[in-house]
Amino acid sequence: MNQADLISHVADAAGLSKADAAKAIDAVLSAVADELVAGKEVRLNGFGIFSATERAAREGRNPQTGAAIQIAASKVAKFAPAKALKDRLNGAS
Repeated sequence: MNQADLISHVADAAGLSKADAAKAIDAVLSAVADELVAGKEVRLNGFGIFSATERAAREGRNPQTGAAIQIAASKVAKFAPAKALKDRLNGAS
């Protein structure tokens, strides 16, 4: 599913126009991103937790040459699914 498919699905499920559904999805994704940038978690009951974690700098290898390279420290987004989502994925009702 891509963003256009998600917009269509939300529009149909919520009885919204595609334009309104697109605005709503953009607002939700923007809010999640803003909270992660601020170093906070986003908890969605029954779905999961979005958080930002820090990756330390480390040494890696160039796969073509085998030469050692330094990989800079960075922040990454992380998602931990809620129990309800895990149960749904695994067929439990």
